[in-house]
Amino acid sequence: MRALGPGFVAATVLAAAGFLFVPGLILAAPLEPVMGFVQKIFYFHVPCATMLFLSTFACAAGSVAYLFKGSERGDWLAAAAGELGVVFGACVLVSGPLWGRKAWGVYWQWDARLTSSLLLFLILIAYLLARRYGGPGARKLAAALALFAAVDVPLVYKSVDIWRTVHPQTTVVPRLDPRMRPAFWSAFLLMTVVWGLLLALRYRLEAARAEVATLKLETEDLLEART
Repeated sequence: MRALGPGFVAATVLAAAGFLFVPGLILAAPLEPVMGFVQKIFYFHVPCATMLFLSTFACAAGSVAYLFKGSERGDWLAAAAGELGVVFGACVLVSGPLWGRKAWGVYWQWDARLTSSLLLFLILIAYLLARRYGGPGARKLAAALALFAAVDVPLVYKSVDIWRTVHPQTTVVPRLDPRMRPAFWSAFLLMTVVWGLLLALRYRLEAARAEVATLKLETEDLLEART
C-alpha cells in the first residue's frame, strides 16, 4: 500500500491549525440576542449535518458502483462513508437537542426535520449491521439500504419548507449576521477537512483488509498445493 502523500500531510496540518484557530473565532463571534451563548452550538451542528449528508451521498455513490459495476473500490468507499455517516449523525442528534433545550424548552420534538434526521441515522446503522450480519449477500443488501438513505437526504433538508416545523428554516445560513460568517465558514471548512481525512484513512483501512484477505487466500492455496 502506498504511503500517505503530501496532500494528506498538508490537510492534517491544516486541520490541526484549524482546531487551534477556529474555537477562538467562534468565541469572538457576537452572541445571538435570543438564545445567547448556547447558539454557538450552531457552528458545530450545521457543519456536522452537512457532513452527514455528504457521507450518505458518498456511501450511496460507492454502493451504486458496487451494485452495477461490481467495483470493490466502490464498496470500500461505501463502507468508509457509511461509518462516517453514523459518526456525524450521532453528533447531529446530540448537538441538536442540546440546542433545542434552550430554544424550545425540551430536548426533543417529533418535528419533521428531527424525525427524518433520526430516520436517516437509523438507516445508516442498518447499513452497517447489514454489512456485518447480512450473510452471503450482505454487501448487496447494505448497498440497497445506502440508496434508501440517499433518498432520505433531500427529505431531511426540505422538510422545514414542506411541513410546519419548529426547526429553523434553510435560509438561516444565507441570512447569517455578517459578523458571524467568518466563524461559521471557518468551522465549516475545518469540519470538511476532518471529514476528508477520516474518509481517506477509513478507505485505506478497507483496502488494507481486502489486501490481507487476498494474501491469506493465496497463502492457503500455496499450502494446499504443497500438500
